[in-house]
Amino acid sequence: MPALTTVAASPVLRKDEFARRRRHLMKLMGPGAIAILPAAPVRYRNSDVDYLYRQDSDFWYLTGFAEPEAVAVLVPGRPQGEYILFVRDRDLVRERWDGARAGPEGVVKRFGADDGFPISDIDEILPGLMEKCSRVFHSVGLHPEFDQRIFGWVNGLRAQARHGLHTPQEFVALDHPLHELRLVKSRAELALLRHSAQIAMAAHERAMRFTASGVTEYAVAAEILHEFHRSRADISYAPIVGGGDNACVLHYRENAATLHDGDLLLIDAGCEYEYYASDISRTFPVNGRFSPVQRAVYEVVLAANLAAIDAVRPGRHWDEPHQTAVQVITTGLVALGLLKGPVDALIKDGRYRDFFMHRTGHWLGMDVHDVGEYKVADAWRTLEPGMVTTIEPGLYFAPDDKRVPKEFRGIGIRIEDDVVVTQGAPEVLTGALVKDVAGIESLMADARR
Repeated sequence: MPALTTVAASPVLRKDEFARRRRHLMKLMGPGAIAILPAAPVRYRNSDVDYLYRQDSDFWYLTGFAEPEAVAVLVPGRPQGEYILFVRDRDLVRERWDGARAGPEGVVKRFGADDGFPISDIDEILPGLMEKCSRVFHSVGLHPEFDQRIFGWVNGLRAQARHGLHTPQEFVALDHPLHELRLVKSRAELALLRHSAQIAMAAHERAMRFTASGVTEYAVAAEILHEFHRSRADISYAPIVGGGDNACVLHYRENAATLHDGDLLLIDAGCEYEYYASDISRTFPVNGRFSPVQRAVYEVVLAANLAAIDAVRPGRHWDEPHQTAVQVITTGLVALGLLKGPVDALIKDGRYRDFFMHRTGHWLGMDVHDVGEYKVADAWRTLEPGMVTTIEPGLYFAPDDKRVPKEFRGIGIRIEDDVVVTQGAPEVLTGALVKDVAGIESLMADARR
């Protein structure tokens, strides 16, 4: 079986992609509005050590600007220019320590801003941009300290209203229109998601080839991280590498145990490439061969995965893939003798939740649990081309669960793929990564030759 370790050339977003996004958002905002977005703050890990900086997803989506201490402002119809960035000034001393800064001139030349101003001047300049606007679009609550600054600017303007100054009268949640834009991916975004998936698939295959009895979970995790980093990607979430009983812990993070002959290994790991995430789960035997019971459970989860993927079609509603997976899982549990009774009644009573306790998917994009409403007007939203979701059914039989026969206890299986809604059949971004029993056993046998 050919390896997946060759990753295609890296795609990048062009400036006109960010400009297109800003135009779409400003069209939704309409005249008389202003949008204000702060960059993500620097976070401290301990003492004077920062976490690796990662820009706020909304801010990046509109700007492509990765520096902290910045504020983006959109003013539809402003004659002097609709897109303004407040950023750090150039500082050669600090740049020697921390790296280059674009500065106010750089954000105009390189990032498409109509105007760039020093962040230190924002208290003097931004109220003047706001004073002719009736609506302020801002995501209140994400950055409480910055919220107070905005309220202060607005209150300062209102204090001058008696002098005839026009002031903002309404705050509007920016995240609603912005997240609706982010929910449907452009061609450029889909290219980045495909690339992120390619990197993650190569990492999972590498882990399968590396895994053997006596290897530790953290050693397998190291193989995954190496594959991510050599392709200039980082984790999109903390990897889960759970062998044996640990696979039954849905958010297992220790990755500290030794793998044993006869165990299954569940890996849930995805990467982030240029701010776009992948999210993949695969489960396979440490020794390269499924036992009969492991195989029987695995085939139920795989059937649910395939059926749910097929339900990711335009015009269907968001919950349909989950309902499909639940039907297959519950039917399989009855066939395995783990549930008794009519399938429809078992589903109505939620009996399957004892062993399949999570949803079948979530939106995927810049965030691994991406933005976008799942319901519109209290109804599951309709799937549209360009939406991207995960499909991740699973079955988990805790090691101390006496409701199931002993041979099932300690088996945890999840199979997860990243799926794009298209005009017709779904596009499975992670479809090249093996997941059928014969394919997994063949790959692992090949790795041992």
